[in-house]
Amino acid sequence: MKIVVNCISELDDLSKIILNNRKNRDIICFYGEMGVGKTTLIKVICKELGIKDNVSSPTFSIVNEYISSLGDSVYHFDFYRIKDEEEALDMGYEEYFFKNSLCFVEWPEKVSSLIPDEAMKIKITKNKESRIIEIL
Repeated sequence: MKIVVNCISELDDLSKIILNNRKNRDIICFYGEMGVGKTTLIKVICKELGIKDNVSSPTFSIVNEYISSLGDSVYHFDFYRIKDEEEALDMGYEEYFFKNSLCFVEWPEKVSSLIPDEAMKIKITKNKESRIIEIL
């Protein structure tokens, strides 16, 4: 599925589409260059989940935990700064990925062999006026 987003107000509808199409997949990976809007989209999805916490990219901490309106833990990863997959292994990524909690993953290409095949993949690209979101 490919969706063109022309303004930030369209992200509310996009977040609903993503959540409705995740088919119980707990890991959602966000691909795209720096500054394309991965964190912004995750913030809007978190809002849709009723998360009241301050949602920000965990660039230095690697993972943030948020609590949904249902009391469920939601994890937000940013693997941009890791040097190799060993760092993800050392932090115990599997304790998050395999506990039936929703996980948002920025820079999943840095840990590609650790991402389950069934993970939802969202690719974001941009042109001058819009963002193109591919849901895979």
